Amino acid sequence: MLNHIWGLFTTPQQEWQLIRNESNSVSKIYLTHVLLLAAIPAICGYIGFTQVGWSVGTDKLVKLTEANAAGMALLGYMAMLAGIFVMGCFIQWMAKTYHANTTLSQTIVFAAYTATPLFLTGLGALLPNVWLNLFLVIAGASYATYLLYTGIPVMMKIPKEVGFLFASSVLCVGLVVLVSMMTITVLFWGIGIGPSQVVF
Repeated sequence: MLNHIWGLFTTPQQEWQLIRNESNSVSKIYLTHVLLLAAIPAICGYIGFTQVGWSVGTDKLVKLTEANAAGMALLGYMAMLAGIFVMGCFIQWMAKTYHANTTLSQTIVFAAYTATPLFLTGLGALLPNVWLNLFLVIAGASYATYLLYTGIPVMMKIPKEVGFLFASSVLCVGLVVLVSMMTITVLFWGIGIGPSQVVF
């Protein structure tokens, strides 16, 4: 796993080819990659919100109670695990349109490795700096998009021109899934199901 992560940041084209040639099952990719990396933002967010605290727009430091932070971390962790699976299913479903030769396990593997930069940006949750975290999220999302566009042609064995269209479709679906999750979160908070804050 660590070799692939390093390779995706240094030589992504070659690393996608290595990943494509491996025989990975859904359970293997979850056990060796997704379960571990998805824990980074969950754990760091828990520590950041309970031990360090955040200041957004005011001088007051806001922390969450340990129970609230644990609940949010667990829900966020489960959402990330489900998100990878859902995106893999969408990629598999769209693959037929672009005449891509792939299996569900390969598309889930692809979704997992593409999301790696986003998982790693979760380290920023340890630091109570909104601008730093905004920068990290933008950088992580940008590199994940780059991995998406470079990886689709290799993983799906399709021409680059077709891969560009395929990757654009995947990106649109990913944005819709993200906006849907944010909308659900706002709706829950709007009806009173949200975290309890402790202001310092």
